[in-house]
Amino acid sequence: MTPRQPASPLAALTGRLIVSCQAPPGDPMRDTGTLVRLARSAQAGGAAAVRVNEPEVVAATAAAVDLPVIGLWKDGDTGVYITPTVRHALALVDAGAAIVAADATARPRPDGSTFADLVAAVHAGGALVMADVATPEEGREAAAQGADLVSTTLSGYAPGSPRQTPPDLELVAALARSVEVPVVAEGRIATPVQAAAALAAGATSVVVGTAITAPTALTRLFAAGLTP
Repeated sequence: MTPRQPASPLAALTGRLIVSCQAPPGDPMRDTGTLVRLARSAQAGGAAAVRVNEPEVVAATAAAVDLPVIGLWKDGDTGVYITPTVRHALALVDAGAAIVAADATARPRPDGSTFADLVAAVHAGGALVMADVATPEEGREAAAQGADLVSTTLSGYAPGSPRQTPPDLELVAALARSVEVPVVAEGRIATPVQAAAALAAGATSVVVGTAITAPTALTRLFAAGLTP
C-alpha cells in the first residue's frame, strides 16, 4: 500500500449532506454500476460526500465522482460486521476511500484487534476514520482512540441503544456535548425536516440513505400503506 498525501475532507462536510449509496444482498440495486450512478446522482443533487460499501464499489465510485468517498465493508450481519478488521480497513484505503467507516462499539473484533489498531493503520495509509457508534460512551472512547469523526450509525442496532423509529437526536446532542471531533447524524433520517433537526441538535453532517437511494424499501413502504 502506498501512503497518500494527507488531505482532510472534513471542512467540506460541515453543515452538509452525505448520501449513503448502498443496497442489501439480493436487492436489484446491488450492482456496482448502479451504485456508482446513485453516487453520481447524489453529487448532481448537492451531496458533499457519499458512503459506499465494499472495496470494488469504493474504487469505482472514487473514479466516478469528485467527492470524498466514505468506505465501509460489511462482512456478515451480526456482531462487529462494519469494517470488522484491520484487513478490511486497509482494503478500503487501497480502493481510494478518503474516510473509512468502522464499527467502534465495545464488542470484540473478529481478528482480536482494537479499534485503536484500525485507526492507526488507516491513518498510516493517509485516510481518516469515521467511528460508527451506538452510545455516548462509545463515541467518547472512539474519539479518545483517534477517530476523526463519530457517527450515530449503530444507534438502535447495537446493545445499549434505544430501539426507536425516529432518528436518535438525543445521541447526536450527547456526542456534540462530549467529543471534540465532528459528529455525524446517521440512522432513520427520512425527511429534510429531520435532517435539519439533526444539525440543530449538534451534528456537523447528516447521512441519509434509504430515503434517497433505496427504491425497493420505499416501494415496500408505499405498498404496505395501501394494504388494508
